[in-house]
Amino acid sequence: MLDRLARSDAHRPALVVTRPDRPSGRGRHITSPPVATSARALGIPLEQPQNVNDEHTRQLIAQSSPRVVIVCAFGALIKDPLLAEHEMLNVHPSLLPRWRGAAPVERAIMAGDSETGVSIMRLTAGLDSGPVCLVGIEPIGPDDTYGSLAARLQECGGELLVRTLDQSPPFHEQPEAGVTYAEKLGPEDRLLDPSRPAADLERVVRALQPHVGARVALADGTLLGVHRAALIDESSHGRFAPTERGGRLLLDCKPGVLELLVVQPPGGRAMEASAYLRGRGLPGRT
Repeated sequence: MLDRLARSDAHRPALVVTRPDRPSGRGRHITSPPVATSARALGIPLEQPQNVNDEHTRQLIAQSSPRVVIVCAFGALIKDPLLAEHEMLNVHPSLLPRWRGAAPVERAIMAGDSETGVSIMRLTAGLDSGPVCLVGIEPIGPDDTYGSLAARLQECGGELLVRTLDQSPPFHEQPEAGVTYAEKLGPEDRLLDPSRPAADLERVVRALQPHVGARVALADGTLLGVHRAALIDESSHGRFAPTERGGRLLLDCKPGVLELLVVQPPGGRAMEASAYLRGRGLPGRT
């Protein structure tokens, strides 16, 4: 989205403000947010304050004399007086008022929604409850992962944002009906619970790939990462932990059976399930 603004004739950002660099990954290496990396590559001034609402950061934003402040997946609450000092537009990846909140793309896939989209809204003190001026709709395909869908939504959001800045379309209040909340993802969202339908768990795997990742508990309690899975037409044997059957790694669910296709053992790399079974096997297997 930053790239799209930077390519536009009239809307190149004067300043990018994002979160500080943080430890990331198994090695806990200090990593910049993607938007910070993009800002450096584009030669756009960059600030990474600990608190966007502090006096120093507010002064830096004011000194850039913005016509409008664009907010996209910032991940921290913007409060008064900063909120009141500028017109702020939020690029939110859902069809508001459905999926307000922290994880709208993941929750839309998990819920089995047939479509989602991007809403350009005016930022207010409420949680994604401000008026909306433009909406773009994006279908969710049966094979979509977070990665594939988020990439399309990012492109859609960039185009909608430029249209908004060019055309200043009118804003309309969100309807009260149809409000849902996309709660922040927690450890419980990652764990594939075989007491749930296999179809639900297949969507969870796609919704968390590649950025978070689903996990399944083996018979000894070890958590095995799951990168790709598929529904199969086979009857459940009632064993609610992954089992090997015919060289395949299967999870009996209630109802249905989920085949785990690409997995990642703790401390290891992602691999085909068949390679995992040949090299490590399941707990208790002889």
